Parts: sequence; structure tokens; C-alpha cells
Amino acid sequence: MSQLDIIKTPVSAELKSFETKFKNSVVSDISLLNIIMKYILRTKGKQIRPLLVFLIARLHGGVTESTYTAASLIELLHTASLINDDVVDESYERRGFFSINALWKSKVAVLVGDYLLSKGLLLSLENNEYELLRIITRAVQEMSEGELLQIQKSKKLNITEPEYFKIIQKKTATLIAACCACGAKSAEADEDSVNNMWEFGLLLGVAFQIKDDLLDIKNKGITGKPSANDIKEKKLTLPLIYSLGISESSKRKDILRILDRKHKSNSNIDFIINYIKECGGIEYAESKMNEYKSMALKRIENFSDSSVLKSIISLADFVTNRSK
Repeated sequence: MSQLDIIKTPVSAELKSFETKFKNSVVSDISLLNIIMKYILRTKGKQIRPLLVFLIARLHGGVTESTYTAASLIELLHTASLINDDVVDESYERRGFFSINALWKSKVAVLVGDYLLSKGLLLSLENNEYELLRIITRAVQEMSEGELLQIQKSKKLNITEPEYFKIIQKKTATLIAACCACGAKSAEADEDSVNNMWEFGLLLGVAFQIKDDLLDIKNKGITGKPSANDIKEKKLTLPLIYSLGISESSKRKDILRILDRKHKSNSNIDFIINYIKECGGIEYAESKMNEYKSMALKRIENFSDSSVLKSIISLADFVTNRSK
């Protein structure tokens, strides 16, 4: 049994039931959509987000029918965002498989993303889950703003460390925050508890994204994306931002000149990665990642010890220790 399987143990029955409900929720009478959805379900990831919804619901009293709706809403939004990301990034690989963008081209990919978002809206309205919809709509807005801010800053290659944290909070961490807030809300937690879980998820989400950025550098291609994808796409992530910040002006200009090239050779990419390692960029990013994880765990330190709490703590450790 893997570490993630052990973490899932307190809510394994709920997750199994959720998978069936989710598959049924995306069935369409359009055969092309069904083919694409079967492909998406076959290549799904670790399901960390729905897992968080169920664990947080259990932490606040128990799983309800509303929790299943919340998990489905999150999964629909997350899947739509991944499909749209691959279109925006012109990426043809996702989790080691061809992306929807690669197999069916951008027009179909965008329409499938729209379909998934509309399914989420309908699901929430049909179940009168207006508060869940409010939480998730906030996340959608933040994610869109984060993507646009990153595109804006990447063009000029002038992202500062505070701006980097603002970007990843919006584009990645807010969805993790929505998972946790929706989980608490589905268990009928009070407003203070829901807000606390939003903050817990936001902090954990930042740690999650820093780990993704580290994996892109440390283990080429292991995240299921092309090697050093961030560097190829001129995305300034924390290890590189830190390294540039402590470098001499001439060295910084050399690195930015290489980064600004439309087509980068493998030797260019290796040069930048070695530069980050020499500057201690990886160690710095790891220290920040662990700092955010510690701040997240402080948000749940007053809960009674239980198997659910242990699973949440283990999940936080998994997020920051994973190898892909």
C-alpha cells in the first residue's frame, strides 16, 4: 500500500463512492464528449483535491451529501483548469499522457473546459448549493487573475518574490483553499471554521506549488510535463527568482538573455538549472515551502487527535515530499 493509499484510509469508502458519482455526472449524449471524458478519467491524477474535501468534512463533523457535491464541483473545476492551462501553455503532455490539446486540438479542448465548468454550475444550482458555488466562483476568479498576472510578468521577466507568491496564491493555492473551505462548509461548520480552512488550504497550496516548481528543476519531466517546462515557457519560479536576486548584474543579464530566447537548446536549459543549483536556489525554495507547510499545520493544531487529523498532517507531508 502506497503512502497516499494510507492517507486515504479514513475516507476510502467515500472516495470510492465519489468516483462513481463523478463518472455519472459527466455523461453526455454527445459521443465525442464521452470519449474525451473516458480518456480524462483514465488519466486522472492523485485526487488530492477531492481527498482534501472529504478529510476536512470529516474533521468538522462528517461527510454529507453536500460533501459529494463539493468534491464533484472541485474536480470539475480542476479538470477544466488543467485543460485550459494546456491550451494556454501550448502543452501536449499531461501526467505522462497526451493532453486533450494534443489529441483533439485547442478548439475542442476549450469547449470541453467550458462543458466541465457548466456542469459544475448546474450541479451546484440543482442541489441549491449556493454557498459552495460562492466559494468556488471566488477560486475561479482568483485563478484567472493569477494566470493573467503571470503572463503579464513573464513577458518582461521582472517578477519579484512578493509577486511570485501573489501569482501562485491566486493560480494554484486558491483551489486548494476552496477544497478545504468547501469541505468544512459541507459539514455545516460555522463561518470562522470555514475561513480558517480557506487559510489552511491557501498556505498548503503555496507549499504544493513551490514543490511543483522544484520538481520541474530537480527531476526533469517527473511532474508529467516536458522537461524544465517552466524555463522553456519563460516562467520565473522561486528558485530562479532567488538566484537572480543574489547575482551580479552581468550574470543576471546573461541568464535573462538566455531565458528570453524563443527556442532554448538543452545546453541553455542545463546552464540555467546549474546556475540555480550553484546559487542555492533549490535550498532556499525548499525552506520557504517548509515554512508555508508549518504555517498551514498551525491552522489545525487545536483539533483533537484522530485518524482523520493524522491523515491531513500526512497529506501535508506527502505534498512537500512527493517525487512527482
